[in-house]
Amino acid sequence: MKEMQRTHTCGALTGADAGKKVILNGWVHRNRDHGGIQFINLRDRYGITQVVVDEDAPETLKALTKTLKFEYCVAVSGTVRKRPDSMVNADMTTGAIELAAETITVLSECETLPFMIDEASEAKEELRMKYRYLDLRSFSMQRKMRLRQDVTFRTREYLVSRGFYEIETPTLIKSTPEGARDFLVPARLYPGKFFALPQSPQLYKQILMVSGMDKYFQIARCYRDEDARGDRQLEFTQIDIEMSFVSQDDIFGVVEGMMAHIFTHTLGIKVPIPFERLTYHETMNRYGSDKPDLRISLELKDFTESAKTCGFGVFKTAAEGGGAVKALVVPGGSSLTRKQIDDYEAAAKLYGAKGLAWFKNAESGLEGGIAKFFQDTREEVCRELGVSAGDAVLFVADSWKTACTALGAVRSKMGRELQTLNPQEFKFCWIVDFPLFEWNEDEKKWDPAHHMFTMPQEQFIATLEQNPGEVKGEVYDLVCNGYELASGSIRIHQAPLQERIFTMLGFSKEEARRRFGFLLEAFKYGPPPHGGIAPGLDRLVMLMAEETTIREVIAFPKSTAGVSLMDDCPSEVDEKQLKELHIRAIKPET
Repeated sequence: MKEMQRTHTCGALTGADAGKKVILNGWVHRNRDHGGIQFINLRDRYGITQVVVDEDAPETLKALTKTLKFEYCVAVSGTVRKRPDSMVNADMTTGAIELAAETITVLSECETLPFMIDEASEAKEELRMKYRYLDLRSFSMQRKMRLRQDVTFRTREYLVSRGFYEIETPTLIKSTPEGARDFLVPARLYPGKFFALPQSPQLYKQILMVSGMDKYFQIARCYRDEDARGDRQLEFTQIDIEMSFVSQDDIFGVVEGMMAHIFTHTLGIKVPIPFERLTYHETMNRYGSDKPDLRISLELKDFTESAKTCGFGVFKTAAEGGGAVKALVVPGGSSLTRKQIDDYEAAAKLYGAKGLAWFKNAESGLEGGIAKFFQDTREEVCRELGVSAGDAVLFVADSWKTACTALGAVRSKMGRELQTLNPQEFKFCWIVDFPLFEWNEDEKKWDPAHHMFTMPQEQFIATLEQNPGEVKGEVYDLVCNGYELASGSIRIHQAPLQERIFTMLGFSKEEARRRFGFLLEAFKYGPPPHGGIAPGLDRLVMLMAEETTIREVIAFPKSTAGVSLMDDCPSEVDEKQLKELHIRAIKPET
């Protein structure tokens, strides 16, 4: 093999290499016979080079060339020569040259492909995942893997240049509740005891702050045993960051600088900083979502006060009963068809709305839907909501959160369908002032809205237990183009306050000590104020790659059902292994 080892890659040769003897290694991308002259497009991850077997080449070489099929792995030696000016391919980096083959060695053969490599993205996702090693050969996937690598490198470059230490935390840890189920790992040497895989390095990075590490980061692998839903993966990667002696503003500054650095050096896009800041209540009121796509120009309007005196009973009942009536003005919306409006109503109902009320503002008056209830007050209503001739107005009346969320879903759907959104425009914002607790109706208790180590805002600390639903936390999310890219908070660093939070969440002192004793013990020894954040690497790369699922930017993802189709896992294990672990597998009854 050594004598056929490549001297250059398939994307390296230019006109300056004309006359050189070279060896290329790669895969047969195309093989064409043009009346005695044969052309092979040879591909590796760096590019494609055209190989030519001339008409006067040895018969054995021409015969071998005819046998080469798609994705045969071959070595080609020969002489680089310039193409005639009329045949230069400006779309290829190697388009000015070709390689006149002198020898071809087949390194390995390839069976019939389940899909063409250059058409991999058009194959069914299940097929691509089963043959992921073929899917990854495509230039599309290699471009995304390169982007992921570049983003990771630029992240490290930026943080290390600012004094951060990259520190690995354990993968086998103590099981602690963090919102999702833990993946458990049996400890063979300690029958009946288990490690857990980390849902995040949360407690360990806080311990690192107690240890005086000051500025920490990690490209951290995280694991959550969640039911299959949406665009989630059982294992994922986050850019984990923690800092001591900082405020919320300090963390924002680091992350904004990091994002600007990443986008400049990977996509050549300048991201304006600082990012816009919105409170949770403001973003819900204006956009109906705590992860708004700010590229969409539509905003929700509040119609609650006016609804109290309107003639439409549904609105009046909701407004007088402590709920809200939210409106969405659609410029030029008089052209909406009834089918479109029905589709938007279906989107609203998915988020709890009982229906979607509407009317159109035509030249002759209000038309359609609930128009008859507002004909007499048309002028006042249109002035209040900013409605022009030819516009439509969509309404949801319900509890404040349901009204906002349901109409926010309509806004997002409408924006994607009716506006041209530039995928290379990245509109970041910070969402702040989140509630610290949320009520769990099923279990009749308070749950942490973020996690249980989040610092309450100072004005709420003294009266935490009196009205938990009103308490706001030192919590913040980073949002871009409708996706939550990161979540973080200033942490509790005082054991008495942390114990109060545990009690409010239903943990007895004994249970809190059993689960989190090592953290509470560490807090006895001069813990510094600290905070952090964890941008999702998968989601960030997905957004930059103009994809809509993180499976497109993970080398070996799980399917939506949470399985690996390529290596067929999870799978059963030998009975011997289970006995060594003192475990018995119990299959569910069918």
